[in-house]
Amino acid sequence: MSVLKGKRIFLTGGTGFFGKWLLRALPASARITVLSRDPERFVRTHPEFSGVEFLRGDVRDFPLPVEHFDYVIHGATASTIPLPDDEMESVIIGGTEHVLRMNFDKMLYISSGAVYDPNPPEFVNENASGTPVNAYGRGKKTAEQLCLASGKPFTIARCFAFIGPYLPLDAHFAIGNFINDCLHRRPLVIKGDGTPRRSYLYAGDLAAWLLKILTDGLPGRAYNVGSDESLSIRELAELVKTVCENPRPVEVRTPPAPGQPVSAYVPDISRARHELGLKITVPLADAIRRTFDHYRET
Repeated sequence: MSVLKGKRIFLTGGTGFFGKWLLRALPASARITVLSRDPERFVRTHPEFSGVEFLRGDVRDFPLPVEHFDYVIHGATASTIPLPDDEMESVIIGGTEHVLRMNFDKMLYISSGAVYDPNPPEFVNENASGTPVNAYGRGKKTAEQLCLASGKPFTIARCFAFIGPYLPLDAHFAIGNFINDCLHRRPLVIKGDGTPRRSYLYAGDLAAWLLKILTDGLPGRAYNVGSDESLSIRELAELVKTVCENPRPVEVRTPPAPGQPVSAYVPDISRARHELGLKITVPLADAIRRTFDHYRET
């Protein structure tokens, strides 16, 4: 994005899935500082990012830079590994409190669709209220409130589910697990009944959306980030199996319970479309193919 050329940008969560895609999307002329607990390890495993400037530290207590930043992208969250509830909330809430002490012009807070009720309508919009039931969702909601109370300029991206290279295939992401099954030519196993409805946005689109919300999002406004192309987990498994040409079957371990409401986690993205002109550019089948090919070749 041309508006970010030459800008000073501070990025937390820059070594994770979102962060790697943001680093790929930011212009080469941007002056980027990435917070990391172990920069050397990150560069060893991802030498393509060796030219980035790093600040070593934990998001809750890193030494605050004295310099001014044009933009802060705050995305540090331990979402791919299990943590005790108190540690999860400490990272999310304490980290946000600390980042808000920095000197910057505008911040993007990367939040989550987990801030909504656990059983929303299939397409949930930004005006929906909710009482999150897990530490991750509670932490994200509290962090949003901290941003609102800070008086500093910011926008919020409430992120849903995504796919692309760098996505961990062995974490608690169904689409990554299915791709991993295909890489090893195993049956695609669904431990539940396969009825929950989800949607997936390609990581290249994710990064473009986040940067657009950072630069052009209205101050104090939240935007859902994700795809509104809904499908069931069973349909997702069948699609992954087809795209990846896996001859093994899809196995559903739990039969559907009669009369049980269907769980859904799909965003209404009308606000992002109408206010910022954002759109989905990579169809899900193409996103699956790109991700499968990436891991097959590495």
